[in-house]
Amino acid sequence: MVKTPADKWKDSIVKYRKQCQKILEASKSVRYAGVINIYGRTLAGIVQPNLKPMLKSEQVKNEFFIISTLMSLRKDTASTVGKLEHVILQHQKVTIVLLQKNDIIYYVSIDRKEKGLEKIISSIKKIV
Repeated sequence: MVKTPADKWKDSIVKYRKQCQKILEASKSVRYAGVINIYGRTLAGIVQPNLKPMLKSEQVKNEFFIISTLMSLRKDTASTVGKLEHVILQHQKVTIVLLQKNDIIYYVSIDRKEKGLEKIISSIKKIV
């Protein structure tokens, strides 16, 4: 049976949700794992159970739009400086890690108190 575009879309969303779940399982310090497209639209996202999200809905939309724009503009320099491995945004309360695979961006929020950041990033890279 040939899959329709709608079936392929559903399959990819299920795949992204499973990846987000695995990222959350990589460390208790991971607060949120999400997947966004090049337009900043959320394809999948899961908040660690028992945690309250830090951002409101409108703030999330703006954040993802900014991130998607940044990552899209960065693509042009890849041929000169090399392929982007990951981006780390350090805030007072959380660390944001961004990974890009094709036109998909993985957005992971990690508790700032976490000391083994490189180990978590390495685990996330294996998942994506």
